[in-house]
Amino acid sequence: MSTDDFQRNRDNFCYRHPDRQSFVLCQRCLRTICPECQTPAAVGVICPECLRDQQKTQSPAQRKAERRWTRPRAASVSSAASSGRPIVTYALIGITVFVYLLQLIPGFGDTVTGAFMFTPAYLYPAWFGVFEPWRLITVLFVHDSGGIWHVALNMLALWMLGRSLEPLLGRGRFLTLYLLSGLGGSVAVTLLGFDTFVVGASGAIYGLFGALLIIGRHIGANITGIIVVLGINLVITFLPLLYGGGVRVSWQAHVGGLLVGLLVAFIFTRTRAVRQRRLQIGLLVAVGVGLVALLFVPAIFPALVVS
Repeated sequence: MSTDDFQRNRDNFCYRHPDRQSFVLCQRCLRTICPECQTPAAVGVICPECLRDQQKTQSPAQRKAERRWTRPRAASVSSAASSGRPIVTYALIGITVFVYLLQLIPGFGDTVTGAFMFTPAYLYPAWFGVFEPWRLITVLFVHDSGGIWHVALNMLALWMLGRSLEPLLGRGRFLTLYLLSGLGGSVAVTLLGFDTFVVGASGAIYGLFGALLIIGRHIGANITGIIVVLGINLVITFLPLLYGGGVRVSWQAHVGGLLVGLLVAFIFTRTRAVRQRRLQIGLLVAVGVGLVALLFVPAIFPALVVS
């Protein structure tokens, strides 16, 4: 379902396939193109018409060189791109499931969990004698091995959200969104739950929820369903905190991932044009640097840390 504004704004759809929604522009003509119409170029992708114009201006020597060296490789890449398959989404799911299967191996699973899980103590060697910052990200790929529901629900959400977001954003932007959201969740745990031990991709998943909300609103889509689903998930997140119970939920990671996902998606929607690519990269780097800077707060102001 879409709003009237969304239907009227043809910039939100592929110019060659008006029924296909997309968020990717041809780097030459700046028209919106779907995965089937995208051909990888030196920088970004180009549409079929720009590709033909480019080929017309080639010299015989250039065409010969392209036939000899470029076309087989380009055809392979183009085939993968034109399929529209969310490759990054599938890769993230595959890695996470593989790690979960390793966790189920008797005598080895606890070692895997211990190597990937996150607690803020691993970031402050002056206090705890351990410094393993990579756990800020590796925590996204390890789940509670005591039950399948944790990993199953997270991967189902990643599959559903990734199929919508990855074709819209492109693989690089989608992966950046996922990792920054996961990092945001870990940073929130550090600031708001210092004594907490966490596992799971929930922070990154909530970031995808937030991104879908912002991008859907930007392109004029009907986001009522997204708001309802996100609201239900937030209620589930805070119910154990309000009423107690045996379910352990890291609300800090959920909130941190959601906020970063909202911010990253806002950057994507405001720097969509090809000429703004450097600005977009700079802003994304700034988000990452800002999150890392927040990790110094406990060391500088230990009294502000909520445990």
